[in-house]
Amino acid sequence: MSKFVHSFLFAFVAMSVLLAACGTPATPAAPVATEAAATQAPSVTQAPAQPTALPAGSVQINGAGSTFQQPAMSDWAYAYPLIDPSVAINYQGVGSGAGKKNIIGNTVDFAGSDSVLSDQETTDGKDLQIFPILAGAVVMIYNIPELDPKGPVLVLDGKTLAGIYNATITKWNDPAIAALNPQIATKLPAKQITVVHRSDGSGTTEIFTNALTAFSADWTAGHGATVEWPADKAGSGIGGKGSQGVTAAVQNTPYAIGYVEYSFATANGLSFAQMVNKAGKTVTATPDSVKSAMNDFATAFTPALTAVIVNGGGDGTWPIAGYTYDIIHASSMTDCVKAQKMLEFFHWFLTDPSATKRATDLGFVPLPDAVLQQVNTALSKVTCNGQPVTIMTK
Repeated sequence: MSKFVHSFLFAFVAMSVLLAACGTPATPAAPVATEAAATQAPSVTQAPAQPTALPAGSVQINGAGSTFQQPAMSDWAYAYPLIDPSVAINYQGVGSGAGKKNIIGNTVDFAGSDSVLSDQETTDGKDLQIFPILAGAVVMIYNIPELDPKGPVLVLDGKTLAGIYNATITKWNDPAIAALNPQIATKLPAKQITVVHRSDGSGTTEIFTNALTAFSADWTAGHGATVEWPADKAGSGIGGKGSQGVTAAVQNTPYAIGYVEYSFATANGLSFAQMVNKAGKTVTATPDSVKSAMNDFATAFTPALTAVIVNGGGDGTWPIAGYTYDIIHASSMTDCVKAQKMLEFFHWFLTDPSATKRATDLGFVPLPDAVLQQVNTALSKVTCNGQPVTIMTK
């Protein structure tokens, strides 16, 4: 068994498999390369591409799924061989829905997802264990040419945002939007709002539609990884695949609005709206405002280790926040060396200060101790060939 090391060794490790997983990174975190990898991801029936050769004694751990967590996962995958040179992590951002299909189909070792497992997915997967790894925000990006990019940003509230996606608020100079933006009200144009949403099954969509459901009783399209968008029926909605697709649609369509992950927005220099939260405070998406959302719902976890953390009541709470999860097989793994190495990787990124700092620098929020304890308890019950998987720590 290899020992788990908690300090980084600042030396280059030449591992061709890592290039296959993340591209050729110039720095430990390369947002553009991360999103490029997502656009080239395999289909839902494929495992991430295998390298042509692995160094002797190496273990490759394949993951696929959430684009929400991909910036953190790709950064960790780049750093982890400096911790354990025998391990290569290959993570592909194919979307939460595809990730869940892959873990159910046994074509990956773990899946990333921002949406929880449905009853049918739980049945089909037989022994799946889902657990949160980080929390993050979903933010609204927009394209209003009349607004000064260096001036005040757009402000929205939950009810108005639900109206926009319901296609009942259709113009940027609508009184509801103008009332929230007195500093820029005269610049808001009488232009049709184009509503952009994800076209693929997306955990980001689940977080966003959970929020819309909590914001307004008028939102009746429901919540989930996919929904039937009222704006599409009204002729004012368009879809984009992945965060990069939503971003491209917003940037290329004057008077459009769309939702993406905060980490993606910050990594790519995208402006996003502020929100008036449930407490009536105007807030900006930050790690602190997401942490406030986590604290609002600290006791809200289900037995399956999932929780909805939207529209919390704290003064500093960002209202569109969510956990991103990983999913593994809890009792049917048969490669016990790989199982051990995978759990050691999880233990590292969940608990090591260097790993959690890497995620924080990308805009994510690590798990609070109370949640982490529940995750550790669940992972301690994972077995391989009927035996507990014991990780080596130092």
